[in-house]
This record gives sequence, structure tokens and C-alpha cells, in this order.
Amino acid sequence: MKRAAGLWIDHRKAVIVVVTDKGEETKLIISQVEKQLRRSGDSPLKGPYEAQQVPLDDSRERDLTGHLNIYYDAVIACIRDAESILIFGPGEAKGELKKRLERNKLGGRIVGVETVDKMTDRRIAAKVRQRFPK
Repeated sequence: MKRAAGLWIDHRKAVIVVVTDKGEETKLIISQVEKQLRRSGDSPLKGPYEAQQVPLDDSRERDLTGHLNIYYDAVIACIRDAESILIFGPGEAKGELKKRLERNKLGGRIVGVETVDKMTDRRIAAKVRQRFPK
């Protein structure tokens, strides 16, 4: 059975459309990555400012990396069986996922990586159907 996958991805969510001979299936994976954290407390220019109020950048970076690793692993688990993979999205996540697929020896299955803006789930499914007709 022929199996192809197309996915729209950013750091917040992935919409995965898997196309097979029997039809298509859409999956949504939401990441646990928070928006860019802002430093809390007063600014040094406006008033009291203590280093204890600001989380260390290293720990924030480790948390972000940990959440992204879990997120990308979940995405890869959904598309691992696909013979062809199309990746598209607006930001850096598509390139990060591509590198991760290559490390997992799945890079040869990638048929394209495209930069696109935000899309509805229906438009994502239509784009994948257009790329992988039955």
C-alpha cells in the first residue's frame, strides 16, 4: 500500500495529512512550547531590578529544546511509515524537522520543503492531495 504524508508545521502545532490507497487521514499535534518568555519584573531603567527575578537563559533554552524534542518525536512517529514526505510551514520548524528526519535515516523520503504562510486545515489537506494524487 502506497503511503505519503504532507505536513504543515511550526513550533506551536503540526497538521499531518497521510494519504494512502484507502483515503486520507488528518492528525493534529500540539506542542507544549510556550510563547517566547518575557522577563518579569521592573526594567533596570524604571526601578528596582534583581537578577533573581529573571530566569537564566540557559534553563529556558533547555526547557525549549526538551519540549521541541518531544514534539518532533511525536511528529516523526506519525510519518515514519510514509514513503514520501512533504514538509511546509512558515518558520524554522520545517528545517529543524528535516534535519531530524535526516539524522533518523528518513531524509531520502523527503520530496520537498516549502515556505508557506498560515493555512487552514482544509487548505493543508488540499495541498497534500494535489501533491500526492491517488
